Amino acid sequence: MKQFEGKVAVITGGGSGFGKEFARLGTTLGMKLVLADVQQEALDAVVAECKAQGAQVIGVRTDVSKAEQVQALADAAMAAFGEVNLLFNNAGVGAGGLVWENSERDWEWVLGVNLYGVIHGVRIFTPLMLAAAERDPSYRGHIVNTASMAGLLNPPAMGVYNVSKHAVVSLSETLYQDLSLVTEQVGCSVLCPYFVPTGISQSQRNRPADLANAAPPTRSQLVSQALSDKAVSSGKVTAQHVAEMTFDAIREDRFYIYSHPQSLAPVQQRFEALIAQRNPGDPFADKPGMREELSKALRG
Repeated sequence: MKQFEGKVAVITGGGSGFGKEFARLGTTLGMKLVLADVQQEALDAVVAECKAQGAQVIGVRTDVSKAEQVQALADAAMAAFGEVNLLFNNAGVGAGGLVWENSERDWEWVLGVNLYGVIHGVRIFTPLMLAAAERDPSYRGHIVNTASMAGLLNPPAMGVYNVSKHAVVSLSETLYQDLSLVTEQVGCSVLCPYFVPTGISQSQRNRPADLANAAPPTRSQLVSQALSDKAVSSGKVTAQHVAEMTFDAIREDRFYIYSHPQSLAPVQQRFEALIAQRNPGDPFADKPGMREELSKALRG
């Protein structure tokens, strides 16, 4: 997909982080925008900003974990603009702690947003894009699923998040293969960011009341939260930069998008260990001292 002007982009998680920057860049490129977020105030602010810059844009409050709300988002996009060219399955939340300490509600919340949000987006929007491609040989579409470097590694005290993001990578790779069997007009990519200041480490602010834990956070969950806040806030690569990298990848039809390609050594080591049947190595190999800091904090 080379041209963006006049094309329609649907962006989940559009009220903050990567989603907000996708919307800003889409506005600059002359795209029509359908923004979705569970946080109404944040969504309204980005919609207003894009409108002020001249964009045709609508906002639809959406909990992506709910299939019927993602369907309503698709219906709104089609009613407003008639087709969808770009889909960013971007909404995400974070949670940590030792994996056996994550509650059933933790799993339901994180998998609901991070995984089922992508599942619903792929299931509902892909047929719309394929139908557009069948009607018009000049149509081009692209789907970007936001995963994480945690979808390629398995850092400790992040189990529920790791599982969700590994599943998104697998879903995206399968989507790539499946699309290649039926069309050359619709592509896809998977975005695997590392530590980027986006606000995801504070995603508890949007956790539904019915999925809140009755018990207070465990020591490991508090430690994981503190380390996540520190790592994310200290990130040098901005969400704006990642958005620019993502649009470049769409233009070039590149599948894997890394915010920190220089940090892929642990991924290579992980796959080498898989092939050699070695025990898992240190996913923090490129961050000396982080494992020791985490272990010390957990042991008190």
